[in-house]
Amino acid sequence: MSGQKKPCVSTLDQLKAVTTVVADTGDFEAMLTYKPTDATTNPSLILAASNMPAYKHLIQEALDYAKAAGGTSREQLTKAMDKVYVNFGREILKIIPGRVSTEVDARLSFDKEGMIANAQQLIALYKEMDIGKERILIKLSSTWEGVEAARELEKEHGIHCNMTLIFNFIQAVACGDAEVTLISPFVGRIMDWFVANTDKKSFEPLEDPGVKSVTQIYNYYKKFGYKTVVMGASFRNVGQIMGLAGCDLLTISPSLLEKLSKSTEEVVVHLKKEKAKSMDIKEETADEKAFRWAMNEDQMANDKLSEGIRKFAADAVKLEKVLKQRLSG
Repeated sequence: MSGQKKPCVSTLDQLKAVTTVVADTGDFEAMLTYKPTDATTNPSLILAASNMPAYKHLIQEALDYAKAAGGTSREQLTKAMDKVYVNFGREILKIIPGRVSTEVDARLSFDKEGMIANAQQLIALYKEMDIGKERILIKLSSTWEGVEAARELEKEHGIHCNMTLIFNFIQAVACGDAEVTLISPFVGRIMDWFVANTDKKSFEPLEDPGVKSVTQIYNYYKKFGYKTVVMGASFRNVGQIMGLAGCDLLTISPSLLEKLSKSTEEVVVHLKKEKAKSMDIKEETADEKAFRWAMNEDQMANDKLSEGIRKFAADAVKLEKVLKQRLSG
């Protein structure tokens, strides 16, 4: 009929048409509401969710599992922790059609063999639930040891990895060279550092240092045909998300998913594979010496990587304390 207005399409639905949207949460209700393809969790998100009454049964199931497995109190605690992460992953996979990211203990971030062993244990727990590794991304800190652990997990064990806490281009180059499945460069945390350490307190979306970092990585990967895909993460505002429309994936918190779902602002695609392929970009190398030097020279990346590992580790310790009390009780 003439004169009728076209139905308004939400900004979120427009974004989903050009980018895979991932829920950055451990809250199942948020996933049911916003219907992301994938979901990603970390110790901080699981800790927050574990304190909600709706998820008590997942905690209790993990405790019962650990007690039945036996062993020392420390061994039982480790088993309970792994089982909690996997229990949340299992429930998330009932909701989403894609994959869930499950994080290796951040305290192993500089222990290549420890990360490999923890990753295999998590995959084994999923297998006990008849969940195949093709639906799991093992999340690792993007230290040099983390990259090398991911290289081995991908090539020798067929375990897909999600490299987190990426703040410097050299980390992305190393991950691409290692042929990891996915990387999660952090947008908001980069901006946070610049706001705290420079005179600049706000940025237009395309001038935001975090947006520029992810854009550089995306263009580099597409230019040189890396199989690794890019998932922008850690957003502080809708503008940062809009500035990365077209990225392979974007992992977004429930509060920002809500804003996107209530908006009808038009999505402009900024990241395009064809555009990247035509760019004049130099191919880089990232051996261990180059990696460590680049990180040393980048105060922001050094600060935020260390801070991120410490925060994830601290929240893992808090979750352990909760489980330890319940195990002994």
